[in-house]
Amino acid sequence: MSHREDLTATVGAFVDELVLSGLRHAVISPGSRSTPLALAMAAHPGLKVWLLVDERSAGFFALGLGKALGEPAALLCTSGTAAANYFPAVAEAKLARVPLVVLTADRPHELRDVGAPQAMDQIGMFGTHVKWFMDMALPESSEPMLRYVRTTAARAVATAKTGPKGPVHLNLPFREPLVPDLSSPALWQAGRRGEGSAPYVRVTRGERELSGEELDRWAQWLSRRERGLIVVGPQDTAGLGPAVHRLAESLSFPVLADPLSRLRNGSHPKEWVLEGYDAFLREEETVEKLAPEVVIRFGAMPVSKAVLLYLKQHPQTRQIVIDPDGGWRDPSLLAAEMVYTDPIRFCTGVADRIPPRRETPWAQLWKGINRETTALLAKTGRMEAPFEGRVFLELAELLPEEGILFAGNSMPVRDLDSFLLKSDRRLRPMANRGANGIDGVVSTALGAAATGSHVSLVLGDLSFFHDLNGLLAAKLHALDVTIVVINNDGGGIFSFLPQASQTDPAAFETLFGTPLGLDYEHVVRMYGGHLERPASWKAFREAYAASLQRPGLNVIEVRTDRRENVDLHRGIWKQIGEEVRRRLGEAEG
Repeated sequence: MSHREDLTATVGAFVDELVLSGLRHAVISPGSRSTPLALAMAAHPGLKVWLLVDERSAGFFALGLGKALGEPAALLCTSGTAAANYFPAVAEAKLARVPLVVLTADRPHELRDVGAPQAMDQIGMFGTHVKWFMDMALPESSEPMLRYVRTTAARAVATAKTGPKGPVHLNLPFREPLVPDLSSPALWQAGRRGEGSAPYVRVTRGERELSGEELDRWAQWLSRRERGLIVVGPQDTAGLGPAVHRLAESLSFPVLADPLSRLRNGSHPKEWVLEGYDAFLREEETVEKLAPEVVIRFGAMPVSKAVLLYLKQHPQTRQIVIDPDGGWRDPSLLAAEMVYTDPIRFCTGVADRIPPRRETPWAQLWKGINRETTALLAKTGRMEAPFEGRVFLELAELLPEEGILFAGNSMPVRDLDSFLLKSDRRLRPMANRGANGIDGVVSTALGAAATGSHVSLVLGDLSFFHDLNGLLAAKLHALDVTIVVINNDGGGIFSFLPQASQTDPAAFETLFGTPLGLDYEHVVRMYGGHLERPASWKAFREAYAASLQRPGLNVIEVRTDRRENVDLHRGIWKQIGEEVRRRLGEAEG
């Protein structure tokens, strides 16, 4: 066969098998060496193609698709440094357990390491940040090679989707000429099994489940403990809320629910869910007096640093980590048990084996402290001053049902933790909490918006600046998004850290405060967006409501003062600390 026939059969079979294996979205950046795959992807009727010029933004856009859908998107770029721009998104995908299929075009083997233009070593370039890597063979249309192509495509999608979900990397070399024959009537048929549309290799995954004897052991052991907690960090198991509620009710264990746990919001029971812990666990006296015997953890470590320090303060506590995917999520290094099982089956299995228990004084104390804390957060957080935490109190009421509330890293996600109070509203909070970086936040949120959900993104001015290229996705693909930029002219979170008081003020501003002094209205207009700067909270609500009616890119800029923001936060924490100490004193008396 001719080179073109080999190329056509290979890319046709490869792209077709990706689709048959469940892949629905491909994010492509323009380039020459990736031409064969780009043309085939654009031609396949089962694939939605999203074009983005900047590979770093493209990587995070695909990450956003994967986060929102729970299934992998494909990334495709040309050879050379283009692929290196994927690295931040790939690292985030690995740590956050987001499925991703990374496809990098490459020079053929004879043009590697010989000084060929736009060539670099792409073999295993993402190292341990991907679950699996394959340097694929050059196109060939023999039956054995077509089986190889389809098997590799199916394996890539299945590996990305299998827990722990994450990125895989396929490096695909192509020789020139690079244009396949898209008019071939058998473009998608090469290497298929018969005439059907079943995948070449069907991959079936089962759930991890403990034996009845093991569940009996856990039920007996846990039922003898009174001072217990359930901690649910960022996680994506649908339906975990009702199951955790059953376990908490059976054991009389309060639940510390991270804003990204999917437990604070929705129609499931929330009687045992506590959300004010980040504020009241800042007090040393409180931490000492609320010493637990046992902690059962689900998901990643919570956003709250106060929770991490609380757990470290009680190293004698028996920590049990439940992980369906066999990972190792224990930055405290205090876990006594790693239990690899489906979390819903664990909760229901243990709860079924425990006789009903009356609410304990331990649980009553935690619930009472949480009620008083959240009442203070709701009241004091609604100050008329331009307080950053109030943004989340407002948005929790204004977001459309099923809307995605995406928080940027540094201060926004911490304010989300403090001020996203539990409610029956169906909201879906999100954040990039794998590597916790500020890069790519705009692009990730727009990738989530590409699934059809309305996205409201809250981020700081530095994070916004860091990914201005990502705004192009909203313009090119007519995506509806509301971006709230909290502009304190710099890195607000550093004002809370020791550097702020232990560093020369001028040096602090240069190295940490990093004021940029930028007017973002110009860049928003360049991308076809609309920007508002509300001068009051009433104007903020009006601007947000208008953004939901206006298609495309909408930016609301909330201007705050970094130093004042620190004082306002600390004032709230002080009030809560005083109230909690009073409550603990009453409990002891």
